[in-house]
Amino acid sequence: MPIRMSSLFLRTLREDPAEAEVDSHKLLVRAGYIRRAGSGLFSWLPLGLKVKAKIEQIVREEMDRAGAQEVFFPALLPREAFDQTGRWDEYGDNLFRLKDRKDGDYLLAPTHEEVFTLLVKDLYNSYKDLPLQIYQIQNKYRDEARPRAGLLRGREFVMKDAYSFDINDEGLAKSYQAQRDAYERIFQRLGVEYVIVKADAGAMGGSKSEEFLNPSAIGEDTFVRSKGGFAANVEAVKFAQLPEQDASNTPASQTHPSPNTPTIASLVDYSNSNHPKDQGEWSAADTLKNVVLALTAPDGKRELVIVGLPGDREVDQKRAEAFFGPNEVEPATEADFAKHPGLVKGYIGPTLDGEQFLGEKATAGIRYLLDPRVAVGSSWITGANKDQMHIWNLVHGRDFQSDGIADIAEIRAGDPAPDGSGDLELARGIEIGHVFQLGRKYADALDLKVLDENGKLVTVTMGSYGIGVTRLVAVLAEAYHDEKGIIWPEAVSPMDLHIIATGKDEAAFEAAEALTTQAEELGLSVLLDDRAKLSPGVKFADAELIGIPWIIICGRGVADGEVELWNRRSGERVQVAIDSALASLVAARK
Repeated sequence: MPIRMSSLFLRTLREDPAEAEVDSHKLLVRAGYIRRAGSGLFSWLPLGLKVKAKIEQIVREEMDRAGAQEVFFPALLPREAFDQTGRWDEYGDNLFRLKDRKDGDYLLAPTHEEVFTLLVKDLYNSYKDLPLQIYQIQNKYRDEARPRAGLLRGREFVMKDAYSFDINDEGLAKSYQAQRDAYERIFQRLGVEYVIVKADAGAMGGSKSEEFLNPSAIGEDTFVRSKGGFAANVEAVKFAQLPEQDASNTPASQTHPSPNTPTIASLVDYSNSNHPKDQGEWSAADTLKNVVLALTAPDGKRELVIVGLPGDREVDQKRAEAFFGPNEVEPATEADFAKHPGLVKGYIGPTLDGEQFLGEKATAGIRYLLDPRVAVGSSWITGANKDQMHIWNLVHGRDFQSDGIADIAEIRAGDPAPDGSGDLELARGIEIGHVFQLGRKYADALDLKVLDENGKLVTVTMGSYGIGVTRLVAVLAEAYHDEKGIIWPEAVSPMDLHIIATGKDEAAFEAAEALTTQAEELGLSVLLDDRAKLSPGVKFADAELIGIPWIIICGRGVADGEVELWNRRSGERVQVAIDSALASLVAARK
């Protein structure tokens, strides 16, 4: 049966919703696919559900092809398993927590590693049961601090999450590759552009992680790539420490007054005016900036850490969060400085009066970490830990030490790729899939073991693989639209064909009904605009907004035995004989 516009639960809008920020959000609401139900929450209307269902069907087909089997878990889960893995605390404020009438703790699942693991533990106990891949398509919940961009960052969303279970790491590698290959097929079938980048595993843990990103100017993820093939999320880029430099000819460090120089720019100007270089001029890259960060652990414990980095670089918040995770990371507050009066804002440095000041075992007792660009033997201008004072020619390794490396500085276009494959370029993308080699983190925490060939208990190794189903609806709308509306790829269009009857002549409506019946006999699904007493302009505007890629218009030409075939993607509109209209359509779709 066709879907008739005269009875379809749909109201299109001519104006953008006030809260919508990105094109996909605007168009999906205006075209009647979704409606806002609350902050980061959306109701799905009939056409929206059809698009989502088509995406899910493609996902299911490729999961089945990869050898995975579908299951389904509750979204409401008890606390206990998340305590065992530590994620009840690690998730922090992002977790929706609630209590039942018996005061038991529950959560709305942001992800399902724990329950997948426990299900396999309940049912399987031998290596003969493995390998196993199981998946579900289920709602997830995360208490986003700032829901935005419609379906791209909501508090409730649909994910496909799959998990593999293997007896050894070799098996995990095969399962991981099978899922990775399936993801490529899924995105190719959907018509989604994607880049595979190395990623940081974060709270998920594991030895290997890759993201599938859809390149987009509105993406929240920044990634880098080189012409030589390196690609990674910025959080996952790891630079090696620069080689040691020869400091034998570097003069002894000297401390001098530096009035009114609390910023890198003011310090550089002062240095060039009062302590000029032998050759050239000082720049921000010659200064050592010492950034004070506050780390708050999941249990609420707070500590300060200081990171020294070249003065021409800034800390990248996402890289810092990945490096110091699961701690929350923020700049130190005035209250933090008040507890450490030895830290003189604007003049912080690793030494004081020739002695190591920063470091766990130093005077201040605060961990001191360095950017990998601060090579042993390199010389710097930095704070003297006295108001209006700086040190020149302070050499790493000779005059001060660190507690380790913190690779958290911003990455710039033109930086060399860590693997030597050329200069990096920066781009933005929307995460559409993520694959992890989890290893034994969750199996260890939840005691998932099976008997191996020798009758010995061994811990199972796992992989985790996620695709954002509802996010893909937005990604496709974002990628496939023009100024008039959405233009769905055929693979996910809510219907195959949109037939419009226009005018006052009953013959046009009769022709539309006849073509609808014939189209369905050919296996095509049809949205029939049979609404009476509406102008052609209104119907055409709705058709352009809704975005079904093929449209047949039954209007004045019916009297002459013709209808109009409209290719929404190319914009081409041609008159064809009614009798050959569907044949022309079928030929054009091939």
